[in-house]
Amino acid sequence: MSPLAKGIESLLALIGSPFMSAYKSIGAMGRFCIFNVKLMPMVFQKPFRIREIFYETERIGINSSSIIVLTAMFMGLVEAIQIYQGFHKFGMENMMGYTIFYALGKELAPVVAALMVTSRAVSSMAAELGTMRVTEQIDAIDTLAVDSKKYLIIPKIIAATIALPILATVFNVVANVASFAIATTALDINPTSYITTIKQYSDFSDFITGLAKAAVFGFLISSIGAYCGYHASGGARGVGQATTMAVVAASVTILIADYFLASFFILLGY
Repeated sequence: MSPLAKGIESLLALIGSPFMSAYKSIGAMGRFCIFNVKLMPMVFQKPFRIREIFYETERIGINSSSIIVLTAMFMGLVEAIQIYQGFHKFGMENMMGYTIFYALGKELAPVVAALMVTSRAVSSMAAELGTMRVTEQIDAIDTLAVDSKKYLIIPKIIAATIALPILATVFNVVANVASFAIATTALDINPTSYITTIKQYSDFSDFITGLAKAAVFGFLISSIGAYCGYHASGGARGVGQATTMAVVAASVTILIADYFLASFFILLGY
């Protein structure tokens, strides 16, 4: 092949690579949507696998509680310090309580809790299913006339959808307590005014919308983790790639979904 032909081939490959990547991404997204559409009816079909659901709820929820508490504590401390620095310039320190409560309840608690669950539980989920796929354990389950999706995936999705709002609530409580503690001790904020602003300006919807977001995040990230692991291929290397893809895709999905959910709740007046 002549140098000119090689140059033209390299140029076309350079131009075409982004389009091919976009095409593969759109195809993967389409397969993921079809995958979820097929899974949804299984949630309401017997057998319900209650034991597996409780096991996965413990694994995703209770086993993630320590990292949620630790992250929430320091998030609350940082929030109080940073907001104090901004509000102090305008003499609005007394509004710290409601501002922190609002930010944690609507945004930080569900988003950060979902990111922590992604890093801990969703990665484990994708690695487990990916290992079962490449070692043909999933094929063996299907051979025994047991629906592998119903047995392996549905309990994980239900458990994550249930566990994440609970973890977001724990995150919210711990972070608010930590913020109150440092604000009233180290930052010399009046405890009564701190709590009064929360009672005066907060609304129940500030808390409920956060829980609704957490439930949606739980469904999405568990579906992504299950999809990536279930369709892994290529041995140990493929399992690693599936796990990485699950974590990255779930993390990005959380942020994208957060925007659309926030816009949706604003349109509804919440």
